Amino acid sequence: MDSVYDWVTEEQLEIQEDPTFWVITQPTTDDTYPWEGLSLGEDSVRVRVPRGAQDTELIYQIYGHLRLMVVMGRQAEWLPEAPDAAGYDLERAILSRAADAWILGRTVFNTIPYGPLDELAYAKEYGHLDAFIFTARPNEFVSDRAEWVRANPGGMESYREWFLDTFSREPPGLRSG
Repeated sequence: MDSVYDWVTEEQLEIQEDPTFWVITQPTTDDTYPWEGLSLGEDSVRVRVPRGAQDTELIYQIYGHLRLMVVMGRQAEWLPEAPDAAGYDLERAILSRAADAWILGRTVFNTIPYGPLDELAYAKEYGHLDAFIFTARPNEFVSDRAEWVRANPGGMESYREWFLDTFSREPPGLRSG
């Protein structure tokens, strides 16, 4: 497997140069996660990118690109670790890639912190990616979530406590307002 730097660089070039598809960025003033506001077409994807947080743009483009590659039948090419994944397993593989790309930016290129992506990256690094996804997206992947909760008694509460200790606020999906 290529290093994170290699595949991020390759994916960035693909997004910029491949004429067979279009990744369209739309600025937003809201704090947003990569999956929020995503709109897929047959050969295009629209992603919402936080205005004033330019360092996040590539991560949102990578997320959108990977979702689009699935639609275009190119999943195995861009997600060799999950060539046939579907549903939750596919989303987990894509978010894992997005987290790795953000970690690369934060550690190597000194990108500016951005809450939603920092939450994703920290959750992955500290073994809470599943709990993060299931909590942030409580109405999706319902059967996978139920199975995970059964297999990990106390896992959600452990994640909630870790999140509160790490970010001094409730995890996404549990926040009020």
